[in-house]
Amino acid sequence: MKFVDEFRNPDLIQKTAEEIHRWADPVATYRIMEICGGHTYSIYRFALQDLLPKNIELIHGPGCPVCVLPMGRMDDGLAIAQRENVIFTAFGDVMRVPGTAGTPLSFRSRGCDVRMVYSPLDALQLALDQPDKDVVLFAIGFETTAPSTALTVLQAKEMNVSNFFVFSNHVLIMPAIRAILESPDMRLDGFIGPGHLSTVIGAKPYRWIADEYKKPVVISGFEPLDLLQSILMLVKQLQEGRAEVENQYTRAVTWDGNRAAMAAMEEVFEVRPLFEWRGLGHIPHSALKLKPEFAPWDAEVRFQVPGSTVADPQAAQCGDVLRGVLKPQQCRLFGKACTPERPVGALMVSSEGSCAAYYHHVYLQQASGG
Repeated sequence: MKFVDEFRNPDLIQKTAEEIHRWADPVATYRIMEICGGHTYSIYRFALQDLLPKNIELIHGPGCPVCVLPMGRMDDGLAIAQRENVIFTAFGDVMRVPGTAGTPLSFRSRGCDVRMVYSPLDALQLALDQPDKDVVLFAIGFETTAPSTALTVLQAKEMNVSNFFVFSNHVLIMPAIRAILESPDMRLDGFIGPGHLSTVIGAKPYRWIADEYKKPVVISGFEPLDLLQSILMLVKQLQEGRAEVENQYTRAVTWDGNRAAMAAMEEVFEVRPLFEWRGLGHIPHSALKLKPEFAPWDAEVRFQVPGSTVADPQAAQCGDVLRGVLKPQQCRLFGKACTPERPVGALMVSSEGSCAAYYHHVYLQQASGG
């Protein structure tokens, strides 16, 4: 297969769904977590759950970087944004993530110099264009985006740019998966492994999930046929009593990953001892910060960061949704106080957030009678 249309072929989709029905034991239950927010979006967009047997339940995991960002880190970033002579830059999804006193967009309306960028290099270029300003990049993402931040820091060092700073909120997927597996209220049978992230780290790092916890992992692409084929591969493993790491997304993911990207990360970043995740609490060794030799470009060194710890709004149930304990529509605020236009929690902000995906592709259709 070479083209997207082939991965959306109705006949192939139907045949794969029928194969899943044939393999699934009607008296068994299958709880499968898709880790990546991009997979969650595709599942809702293409209504894939409707094609599956009723005893296969898809659990939405913590693979949306905006969604797992705790409110305290947003407050810390916005504290920097309020400083005189600072240009605060962030990706589009971050612009609408609420802190306790508002979002980056609302802070811009109050006079802060807040700007959206499409890549870390945009922020670096802004620093070159405005040498009299301190340009801060609110860096966010899993191992997927951390290499681009690392390469930008290396370029800033090479060019001796002294007014560019990174506020790192990069997180690591493996400690989050372990926290979920250790959670007493979570029973899972297998994982759909993230696609984009795995292009960087490869398939090899997931082996411990199969070896230690006896849970199968299938790394998947993002099209309907990708996901259905991955679910079929997981069901086959479970029915055959196997727990292995398999790679459905072979057109993009290798066993060893992108060694150049990982080398850039290792050169620039070190692992934090502890980092807070929305819904999962403080997870050891789960996030990245700049190494001491890159302190001249570290926003947490350049500025006094409050180090805020803020609880989510009591009525919101973001943590339970992130851990897969609740479905988005089961949150008491969903579709009422919390909507994509007026999000209370971060899961309603990003298109990859499970709440936003369900709202756009299921809730609105049901509300309109579709």
